[in-house]
Amino acid sequence: MMRRFFDSPYSVVVLLAVIVAVLPLILPTLFYLRIAALVSIFALAVVGINLLMGFAGQVSLGHAGFFGIGAYAVAVGPTHFGIPSWAALIIGAAAAAVMAFLVGRPILRLRGHYLAVATLGLGLLIAMVFTNEAGFTGGPDGMPVPRLELFGWRVSGARTWYWVSGITLVIGAWIAANLIASPTGRALRAIHDSETAARVLGIDVARYKLVVFVISAVYAAVAGAYLALFDGLVTPMTAGFLRSIEFVTMAVLGGLGSIFGSIVGAAVLVLLPQLLTVFHDYEHIALGLVMMLVMIFLPAGIVPALTARFGRK
Repeated sequence: MMRRFFDSPYSVVVLLAVIVAVLPLILPTLFYLRIAALVSIFALAVVGINLLMGFAGQVSLGHAGFFGIGAYAVAVGPTHFGIPSWAALIIGAAAAAVMAFLVGRPILRLRGHYLAVATLGLGLLIAMVFTNEAGFTGGPDGMPVPRLELFGWRVSGARTWYWVSGITLVIGAWIAANLIASPTGRALRAIHDSETAARVLGIDVARYKLVVFVISAVYAAVAGAYLALFDGLVTPMTAGFLRSIEFVTMAVLGGLGSIFGSIVGAAVLVLLPQLLTVFHDYEHIALGLVMMLVMIFLPAGIVPALTARFGRK
């Protein structure tokens, strides 16, 4: 029963919507709402990564670059060009989509570690641009981000951002669920299993890989814009290599090929550093140990491993 529930992407969306609605009733302070908002923002980016890696089987170590494009769009647009933040967010998502489309055609011909290295190079290149173009981006120190305003309503505060990010995550999960259940989703799973067999079945492998790469880039860009607007500051670290590794780690920890796994993985990596502060100087050691133990005993990821285990009962 439990396994069938988590195998249904629409059931997961309903569960996520219930969690988002109930959490404010049980979280005691605004600090916890802020943490929950961060979980939703990172989970949105990881859902996009999971579409690419978990369902299409394509590795990316450069998605922080698209994350940074969205983040810097909502900083540069209003500051230098007077563009409203909401319009800059849309422009940032569109710019990430165009970038993914242009670079996706050549690099998605690669496979395995060659693809990983190519996407890594893309992410590093984007981060270098943000660092070196100090006139527009503020250089290594970054730049402030104007607050988001919608029709005179200023979006600020942990509670407001909790609802904005939570509702956006539910919408993003619903879009992902529809994609997975569509013929495109079935084509992506076929590509994940075997590109050669997919071609034999008449699937346009290059086209579908490019489509999911562009979609995952848009997810990352929107999440990046949300994080920048939420924090009020953006730096080149937003698009750094470690951020890309963090996204991949969240997807793998939660479970590749699982929408709910994306959310659980993001929650684990956002919450664990908060919980492990009691270890003070040993915080990073404890975090690494927990991640190692999870991957040793739950190699398929937290959600797929637990649903497989308890689904047999």
